[in-house]
Amino acid sequence: MTSTEPSVFTKIVAREIPATIVAEDDRVIAFEDIAPKAPVHVLVVPKTQQYATVSELASADPGLLAHVVATAQRIADERAGGQFRLVFNSGEAAGQTVFHVHAHVLAGDLQEGTLAS
Repeated sequence: MTSTEPSVFTKIVAREIPATIVAEDDRVIAFEDIAPKAPVHVLVVPKTQQYATVSELASADPGLLAHVVATAQRIADERAGGQFRLVFNSGEAAGQTVFHVHAHVLAGDLQEGTLAS
């Protein structure tokens, strides 16, 4: 699914919206969540908004999905002793509000409730 409007994450990649960036390379950007649900709550986002959900990404570009997971692991290694929860919300009913695939890296004492975005 490709949107004609840039997602909020595409705007972060373009530096049109500020974010606290913790990792970046040519394929992904990772930044702190603005409404954290845990002491460590970082989003890992592919720089392309071509894929809305993790299933779309897995089908079309499994290498990029593996890169997202590897980036999540590096962040968890640096910030949480390597232990983390990795969450992908897929679909509005599952709490997805930004339809640009992204992974939530969560570590530490996790708050109860849903993860929206």
